[in-house]
Amino acid sequence: MLCKNCSSLLNRFVKNASCRSLSRLLSSKTYNDWNKAVSDAEKIVGYPTSYMSLRCLISDEFSNVAMHLRKLVGTRHPLLKTARGLLHVGKQNTQTRGLIVLLIAKAAGPGPAEQIKDQEPDKISGIYSSQRSLAEVTEMIHMANLIHKGVVNLSDYLESDQREKNDMEFGNKMAVLSGDFLLANACTELATLNNTHVVESMSLAITDLMEAEFTDLRNDNGESLLKPDIQFSDWIKQTYLSSGSLLARSCRSAVELADHREDQREAAASFGENMAYLQQVKNDLKPFLSKDNGLEDFSVTSAPVIKFLERNPDERKTFTSLQTKDQHQIFSIIKSSSVVAECVKLSDVYGDTAIKSLDVFPQTEAKNALINIVNATVNS
Repeated sequence: MLCKNCSSLLNRFVKNASCRSLSRLLSSKTYNDWNKAVSDAEKIVGYPTSYMSLRCLISDEFSNVAMHLRKLVGTRHPLLKTARGLLHVGKQNTQTRGLIVLLIAKAAGPGPAEQIKDQEPDKISGIYSSQRSLAEVTEMIHMANLIHKGVVNLSDYLESDQREKNDMEFGNKMAVLSGDFLLANACTELATLNNTHVVESMSLAITDLMEAEFTDLRNDNGESLLKPDIQFSDWIKQTYLSSGSLLARSCRSAVELADHREDQREAAASFGENMAYLQQVKNDLKPFLSKDNGLEDFSVTSAPVIKFLERNPDERKTFTSLQTKDQHQIFSIIKSSSVVAECVKLSDVYGDTAIKSLDVFPQTEAKNALINIVNATVNS
């Protein structure tokens, strides 16, 4: 039971506190439960994004593809693993990109031009239909890229038996067909948005995804390759090409579709880019922070490895030779060094920068949801 004076002070505080201050106080709550953060965000945008891409996936054309995919069951083709991952509903699943785009769209609010209302009467939960279509396009492009990554180098199976060769060749055909089908649908959907700037921007995102597979940080099989003169700027470029460009351009396009100011478009792009950097740093850190061995998810071009080589240039030759012989030794050296803690701090920086980008948007529940997702990622 509060005393009379305490109650009076509390009422005065609540009465005088601005909505902005209260919202910041609420959003500063630590969201270490990723599923709760995503679930709360999905309620804000109107429907769960876990099924966002199903409209495309349940079409007759893709159903035929799915029937053929069953022939890969029992083989070692990586396309099966990719297919399972597309339906994964765990932490940081494939659908979070569309969710972030929808949240950015709602956080920015309605467009200043009155003609927007006439063009888009079917606004749902504060989000225009064109912005929802864009979110679906983002998901389809990401899924197509994941599927295309399932293509294997057939030259690695020259000495395998004929049955395995046939399985790998068939799997490659299905990966190309499935990925191209999704990309074609994404391009068709983009055309319906009737915005040349958005079409151009999203086309560049697709270009960047393709370029990410042919940098000097990838070998002929698409696996990580540690070059002797690698710098952290290479990691930033690779991350931007492989994930940052798509998320940044999608967020910017969502705001542009509602005809918002240029500074708001840039802020949306900055949020998407820094969110991608944050997610990649956290993924790179997982093997080192895991209680298990962690080597399964370890990459020689991860942020901790590159940071270590920048601090210890004398080790470059050693690491370059070890990457094909004994990655466990590289892993052990990094894990016992201080760069792991440094990368943890780096993830905080990317998270803070992403949140700071949202300052140009009004204080809303959508903005708070974005902040909660950032915090959940930082604390994951």
